[in-house]
Amino acid sequence: MGSQRRLHLFDVDGTLIRGSAAAVEISRQLGVSAEIDELERQFLQLGLAPDEFAVRARELWSELTTEQVDAAFAGAPWLAGIREVWAEIRAQGDYCAVISLGPGFFVERLLDWGAHAAHGSRWPGLPFTEPIDRAGILNPSAKVEIAGRLCTEFGVGLADCVAFGDSMSDAEVFRVVDTAVAVNADHHLAGLATHTYTGGDLREAYALVRSAGA
Repeated sequence: MGSQRRLHLFDVDGTLIRGSAAAVEISRQLGVSAEIDELERQFLQLGLAPDEFAVRARELWSELTTEQVDAAFAGAPWLAGIREVWAEIRAQGDYCAVISLGPGFFVERLLDWGAHAAHGSRWPGLPFTEPIDRAGILNPSAKVEIAGRLCTEFGVGLADCVAFGDSMSDAEVFRVVDTAVAVNADHHLAGLATHTYTGGDLREAYALVRSAGA
């Protein structure tokens, strides 16, 4: 492995949150699960753009409060061992960051769990008084751009990155990093992943990378 430090990049929806997403958990708090499920279907199957998804979700969440986001975050089906993996990554001098298309006000809470950086889509502050700025909503290409900026910030190259993801929004990142771990992934990442993990514990997924020394 040498002395080169590595940057570990984690997706949130479907990856760190197993079988769910920030938008789904937030919508559950508001009683609009059926509506968000339909938006998720359009996003995954019909090509609904991330910024249009955000505009429509903003309409569903017009009454959203910080307390409801707190509850959504606390109640989400997170993988076990996230804090432990990030603590181990930090202890060996490596870096861990989160890049998600989901709302920044949700994603950035993961800084408290030990991530060096957390990047999500830029939403207006709560309670909402402003519309969505479409330019602030991330897409899969933006994930690659952010990964590049983080590499510069931390002094590593894309060849020193390990990406963890689950779906088509991670495919572009998987193509540019040296090591990629598909976590509870769908068919969009077939053939792109260095390692594949199915289960509920990030420590087990991380062990695939650690044991491989890659």
